[in-house]
Amino acid sequence: MKSKIHHQPNGGSNNGVVTGNDNGCRSESPSPPLSPNRRVLRRQRRQTLLRASSFSLRRNLRYLLLLPMIYASGLLMCVGPFSGLVGGVYVPGSVYRSPEIYRKLKDDILSDNSTALELSYVWKYKRRPKMPKPCPNSTVSSHLGLTSESSHLAPSGYLIVEANGGLNQQRSAICNAVAVAGLLNAVLVIPQFEFHAIWKDSSTFGDIYDEDHFISSLEGYVKIVRDVPDEIMTRFNYNMSSIPTIRVQAWATVNYYNGEVYPLLKEHGVIRISPFANRLAMSVPPYIQLLRCIANYNALKFSSPISTLAEKLVDRMVEKSSETGGKYVSVHLRFEEDMVAFSCCLYEGGRAEKSEMDVIRQKSWKGKFKRRDRVIRPDLNRVNGKCPLTPLEVGMMLRGMGFDNNTSIYLASGRIYQREKHLAPLQEMFPRLYTKESLATREELAPFEGYSSRMAALDYTVSLLSEVFVTTQGGNFPHFLMGHRRFLFGGHAKTVIPDKPKLVLLLQDMDVRWEVFKKEMKLMLGESDRKGVMVPRVRKINRKTSIYTYPLPECECIFHLSSNFSATGNIQNLGTLHPTSNLMNTARL
Repeated sequence: MKSKIHHQPNGGSNNGVVTGNDNGCRSESPSPPLSPNRRVLRRQRRQTLLRASSFSLRRNLRYLLLLPMIYASGLLMCVGPFSGLVGGVYVPGSVYRSPEIYRKLKDDILSDNSTALELSYVWKYKRRPKMPKPCPNSTVSSHLGLTSESSHLAPSGYLIVEANGGLNQQRSAICNAVAVAGLLNAVLVIPQFEFHAIWKDSSTFGDIYDEDHFISSLEGYVKIVRDVPDEIMTRFNYNMSSIPTIRVQAWATVNYYNGEVYPLLKEHGVIRISPFANRLAMSVPPYIQLLRCIANYNALKFSSPISTLAEKLVDRMVEKSSETGGKYVSVHLRFEEDMVAFSCCLYEGGRAEKSEMDVIRQKSWKGKFKRRDRVIRPDLNRVNGKCPLTPLEVGMMLRGMGFDNNTSIYLASGRIYQREKHLAPLQEMFPRLYTKESLATREELAPFEGYSSRMAALDYTVSLLSEVFVTTQGGNFPHFLMGHRRFLFGGHAKTVIPDKPKLVLLLQDMDVRWEVFKKEMKLMLGESDRKGVMVPRVRKINRKTSIYTYPLPECECIFHLSSNFSATGNIQNLGTLHPTSNLMNTARL
C-alpha cells in the first residue's frame, strides 16, 4: 500500500516526517510546499500518463483478441469456402488419382483371393436383445380419455397431402402424413405424388404401393379414403385448387399442428398441405411415432407388378450366389450423370468433363450453381467426402475389405455416367456383377421403363435382402434401407459406410502398398460393423435422429402387434416383403 505524502506549512517544526524521493533515499526534512500552478501541472501530467498507459493496455488486449481471429481467417482462406477467391491451395486427397493407384496395385488386387471373407461371418457385433415393450395405443380416443362405450369421436376433417421427390422422399411424406392424420384425428386421403422435372416419374400411389393393403393395415389407427367425398367437393366446385392450401414449416412440432393447423381443419372440414417433405418433427409422442412405424414397415407394401418382379430378381441373385451360400452384396452406386453434376466434383475428364457438367447443371438446376455467393471447390468437396465414389473406388475398397472375385454383387443404380469406361475396372475385380437390367428380361422390364420410382423400388427390394449393403453417397435411399434392414435383422444395419475422407487420402498416395491399403479397409469394415448395431438413446420424445434410419426401439413392438407375425418369427406382408417368397418370409431369422 502506497504511503501518503503530507506537506507541512511554512515555519513548521521538524517532526521527523519521512518523505519519498525518486532514488529511494530518505530525507530528514519535508519538501517545500508546491505553488498552485505547479500542483496543477503535476496533476495533469499524472492524468496524461494514466490515460496513455490505459490506452496502451486496451490496444494490446485488442491485438491479443484479434490474433486467434486472424489465425482462423487464415485457415478459412486456405481450406475454406473463400479459398476460391484467393487462388488454389493444394489440399491432400483433393485430386482424383484412383485410376493410377489401381494400375499400380492391379496385379496384387486381382491375385489376392487367399484371404477371402466369408459372407456369413462379415458381421461380428450383435445387438443385445431386450424384452420388447408393448406398443402404445395409437387411437386418438384413448388419448382423449374416451372409452369404447362413450360416443364415437367424429373425425375433424379430411387431410390431403402432396408428396414430392423420389421414391423414399415420397415414402417419408406418406409415413408423416399418417402420423399427422392420427395427431389431428383427420381422415387421410391417399397421398398424391407431385411430378418433378428431375425424377420425371408420373406414377401414382397405386402404381407404387398396394392401396388396399395400405388402407386395411391402418384400419383402427387412421381412416384412409381414396377420394374426398362428393358432399365436400361440391362446396369447392370440384376444384382441388379451391381447397384451402397450407404451407407448413419444415420439421413442424406437435404444438404447431395443434395450434395452427387443427383450427383450420375444423373450420373448413378439409385442408391441403403442399409440399409435404419433412413437415413433421422427429420428436413426437410415442403413440404418434408408432403410426410412422406401422405405415413404413406394415402398410407400405409395393404393388403386385413391382413385388412380383422384385421377388424374381432376388431369387435369381440367390441362385447366382450358390458358391457363397446364396448370400450376395448390394451396392448403391450414385455415379449417375446428374449426381456427378450436382456434386460439383471433378474426375479425370479434364476441361471436356467440366464443360459437360456445367451444361447439365444449368439445364437441371438453372442458375443455382452460378450465383455470386456460390463458390465451387471440387477439391474440397472430395476431401470432405462429398464426392460420389466411382465404380473403381468401390471395387478397390471391397477387395481391400476381403471380398474376393467369387462374391456376387448387385448394383443398385440409375444410368451410370460413361458406363462402359467406369464399370470396366469394377467388372474386372468382381466378374459376378449384376444389375436389374442383366437379371431381368427386356420384356419384364418394359413396364418399368421411364418410371424412376418403380425402378428404384426394384433396387430397394433386392438390396434390402442382401447380406451386405454398401452405401456410397448418402441420401434418402440408403437411410431408409439401413433402417429397414435394422428392423428386419435384429437391429443390425449390415451396411458398409465408407470413411470417404480417409479413403481419398489413401487413393492419392502413390507409395501406398496393397498390404497397407487392405489393413485400412479392414478397419473401415470393422467400424461399419460396430456402428451397424448402434441404437440412439431416446428419452420420452426428445428423439434427434431419424426414425426411418434408426427405427429401434420404438418400432420393435409392431412385430408382436401385427396379426401376420407368427410365433416362429416368419414375416408376411410386412413393408416391401412379398407374401409368397420363402426367402423374404424368413428374412429376420
